[in-house]
Amino acid sequence: MKLLSIHHIAIICSDYEKSKDFYIRILGFTPIREVYREERDSYKLDLKVNGHYQIELFSFPNPPARPSYPEAAGLRHIAFAVEDIEETVSYLKGQGVEVEPIRIDPFTRKKFTFLTDPDGLPIEIYEQEAKADDYQT
Repeated sequence: MKLLSIHHIAIICSDYEKSKDFYIRILGFTPIREVYREERDSYKLDLKVNGHYQIELFSFPNPPARPSYPEAAGLRHIAFAVEDIEETVSYLKGQGVEVEPIRIDPFTRKKFTFLTDPDGLPIEIYEQEAKADDYQT
């Protein structure tokens, strides 16, 4: 078996319009398509992340809460790379997003921080140098 990459990340939100605004307006993801699935009373919004990765944002009526503790079993967080973490944190704070203090990864010596989406999903912002292939469309 040869895995090529992560194809997409699926997120179920409790307030579709609020999450849609967060991922498009605040995080800057580009909508690919939005579909209303009447039989499920559910929206599905596909979002492009920097031209290639995709997030699927779902809405469902009354989704059950999922506990999210820092060390709980299961998916811990999603992480996005940025070139300038201070600039990113300043922007996010300007949008009213609470961001944890910037830390330094003890192994890579890179800067990182955390925030949450409207449903409390932990999101890491990790500083790395840009490479030419980071900007494929």
